[in-house]
Amino acid sequence: MKPVIPFVPEADSVERETWEEELRKNLASFAEVKPFDQLTDDERVAAKVAIVANPNPADVAALPNLVWVQSLWAGVERLTAELPEDGPLIVRLQDPQMADTMSEAVLAWTLYLHRDMPRYRLQQREKVWRELLLKTPQERTVGVLGLGKLGSASAQRLKANGFRVIGWSRSEKHLDGVECFHGSDGLTNLLGQTDILVLLVPLTAETRGMIGEKAVGDLKKGAALINFARGPVLDIDALLSGLDNGHLSHAVLDVFDKEPLDAASPLWQHDKVTVLPHISAPTITGTATNIVARNIGDYLKNGQIPQHVDRKRGY
Repeated sequence: MKPVIPFVPEADSVERETWEEELRKNLASFAEVKPFDQLTDDERVAAKVAIVANPNPADVAALPNLVWVQSLWAGVERLTAELPEDGPLIVRLQDPQMADTMSEAVLAWTLYLHRDMPRYRLQQREKVWRELLLKTPQERTVGVLGLGKLGSASAQRLKANGFRVIGWSRSEKHLDGVECFHGSDGLTNLLGQTDILVLLVPLTAETRGMIGEKAVGDLKKGAALINFARGPVLDIDALLSGLDNGHLSHAVLDVFDKEPLDAASPLWQHDKVTVLPHISAPTITGTATNIVARNIGDYLKNGQIPQHVDRKRGY
């Protein structure tokens, strides 16, 4: 008899059926994937591993013998915040396709800013026909905050397209062709050189509010910003102040403290803000479920648990 693997998704997830179908198909040879609300009492008690997607913590707690959970997302800040530290180990999704998808988005929206698309958009609205001065990529310095898998792939893609790229990470790192900084002094140094800032740090206690009034002020005058990390990394009031006083030129925002973004938010109508609906690096169902199947298959076969989150660091 195949073991039952609970699937614990967000209650109102519109993607739930798609994930269920793909997970069942990919794990079918060695396990039965079953939604949390269809589990028997015995199946809840027997579960050692579960697949989760932004779950209700109470549902996870109702699986008392879990050893670890496999998240379907790369971001695990809700899990680390809401699951007890002595609870199941948390395995985040590490899909190589996601790094490629994110680096593509970083390049696309960096080019959007580099080629002055926001200003051309405003000129179109005002029916103004005016060519703007074009700089070369070599004349733009792009600062990437966060040099994990997503940040490193993005930095290398930007470098390959001619930009001068500098990077920052919590601890010292080395990346070919990229000048790397770390620590608080390193952050200040990077910000002062940056024309376009790309946020790709995980959300932790240390990075929450990281780009606030001081960091905005430390940025090079006229700099633009892309937030593809998490909403709370960026202080929106500090951002708006920097945009309104002319210190910052534009912001591309894909993530927010609360999603969907409230209709009353001033960000929607701001001339210097581009709002995106969290689309920079969506999880690709096919490749993600292949990775989940491999991780769970290895665990059932030999007890091997994949690399898991360090709860003290938050990632």
